[in-house]
Amino acid sequence: MESPYKGKTGLRRLINAFGYSLAGFRAAYKHEDAFRQEVLLAAILIPLAIFLPANLIGKALMVGSVLLVIIVELINSGIEATVDRISLDSHDLAKRAKDIGSAAVLVSLINAVVVWALVLMAS
Repeated sequence: MESPYKGKTGLRRLINAFGYSLAGFRAAYKHEDAFRQEVLLAAILIPLAIFLPANLIGKALMVGSVLLVIIVELINSGIEATVDRISLDSHDLAKRAKDIGSAAVLVSLINAVVVWALVLMAS
């Protein structure tokens, strides 16, 4: 079955998409501890990146690396919710999907640490 909202175009589609995005942020914040922790980290690190002595490209890389963690966590949370919706039973494929999503979050966190370290060492 195709979504009845797929046919929307123009401004109505943008308004709907924005509403769905806000609902997604609210759901992630309400239901995902890791997302709340990463939002708190972003609330500290993004302003810090702006005020630290780095050039504009360095600042952009620092902010971007933090936002990438948020993006990957949102995708991981979506994967986990989908797997849980299908079944709460233990299954090798469900575990694999969740573990791979978790690994993606870990890689994004490592990326953020490396980017911050390189930018700060270059400053």
